[in-house]
Amino acid sequence: MERKNILVLNGSASADSANQKLIHLLALWTEDHLELNLYPELKLLPHFNPELSVTGTPEAVLNFRQAVVAADGVLICTPEYIFSIPSGLKNALEWCVAAPVFTGKPLGIITASANGQKGHEELQLIMQTLMATFTPETTLLIPGIKGKVNTEGNMTDPDTIESLKLFLSAFEGLINK
Repeated sequence: MERKNILVLNGSASADSANQKLIHLLALWTEDHLELNLYPELKLLPHFNPELSVTGTPEAVLNFRQAVVAADGVLICTPEYIFSIPSGLKNALEWCVAAPVFTGKPLGIITASANGQKGHEELQLIMQTLMATFTPETTLLIPGIKGKVNTEGNMTDPDTIESLKLFLSAFEGLINK
């Protein structure tokens, strides 16, 4: 079976974040059937400028949009910052409003943070606006993430492990439709 190409967006600005550890763990769990490719330059995208969204679009933005288009699915793993999504992630998504790259794209959303509820709701609303395809089963809120992942990056909470497995099954089902 051919591995599906999944573009992964990490909303965290921290290189050693709990979300990065979670992404690494998911990559290990799915390595035989999903190829998780972390988009490395999210925070290098220029600040959103609506006048450059359609014409004169910066090359970095065009590259980001092309990565979304080329992916079989997109996985967003993000913390919540001040009851919202991180600015780097919001900026990247704003560049996609005028270019329908997320339309119909299978999407998985994981919000892993101290609480995360408001950021999780906001991200779903944004992705609904961008017309990505997701279901309640392909979204997952993991509150208290730092207490559920050890320093080696292993998930230590059995309930979260089970929730992640159900999430991955639903996400893979959505991608394979």
